[in-house]
This record gives sequence, C-alpha cells and structure tokens, in this order.
Amino acid sequence: MYQKILIPTDGSEFSNIAAQAGVEFARQLNAEVFGIYVAPEYQYPIYVEIIPPSYPSEEDYKESMRKAGEMYLQTIQKAAEAAGLKFTGIIEFADTPAKNIAHAAKANHCDLIFMGSHGRGGWGQLILGSVTSKVLSLCKIPVLVYRVEKASASQPA
Repeated sequence: MYQKILIPTDGSEFSNIAAQAGVEFARQLNAEVFGIYVAPEYQYPIYVEIIPPSYPSEEDYKESMRKAGEMYLQTIQKAAEAAGLKFTGIIEFADTPAKNIAHAAKANHCDLIFMGSHGRGGWGQLILGSVTSKVLSLCKIPVLVYRVEKASASQPA
C-alpha cells in the first residue's frame, strides 16, 4: 500500500504524539519513514540600525536550530529503528513549512504524509492547525491527519 511515509515534526508534544502514531502506522505497513523538520528562517532585528551583541548571528541561529531539529527528528528515528524500519530525516529552513513539507514529500517520492492535527499552535485552531490545513490544500498525495485527543506527560513523546 504505502511504501514511504513522510512524518513532519515541530518538536511539540502534539507533534511527538502524532509522530509516534505515524511510526506505528508505518510499522504495520513495513514502510520506510521519512522525517522532516522545517525551522523558521533567521530574522534580522528591524528595530535597530545595528545588530545588538546579544542577538545571535545567523550562523549561531542556524546551528542552534539544526541541533533542535536533530533532537526532534531523533525522537522519530528512535521509534522507527525500534520498529525495524528504515529512517531518513532532513532539516530545512523556511518560513513556509507547509510548502516545504509538500515539496519534500514529492522530491523524496513519499506516497503518504502522516501528520498531527495540531503542532506548536496547539488547540488555538478549532478545526485543524494552520500548517496541517495548508499541507492538505497543497498536496497531491494522501495526507493522513492524526487527531491528538489530549497531550499529557503520561503519553509517550
């Protein structure tokens, strides 16, 4: 059925719960898991003429976000490896996460995107999170939206 499943993450508790469910779904199909973390682009301060010394440089910011992305993807990787599945992960920088998720799915020949109904935005959206809604509208491949009932410390991350 599905051979390669893309699982995006933003590192949030909601996203981690959905990612665990995505890996379990992939295990049932013996599918390859492809993880993606889309970090926000570096933002230069617009309120001053000179960048303050305490403000991170673009290089420092990107290194910090790469480390965060590696940590977020490691959660998916560990679950995939425990399930005996092949895992590949990428980190991208963009202010359009939905577009990057859709593009990564196509470019990496994924045949399904498995993502949570909400991420960092939490329950602020009544129906679906904004990134999830945009991915649904951009993709030509199936998107399985996993609705997280409740995020809590007792659930696996």
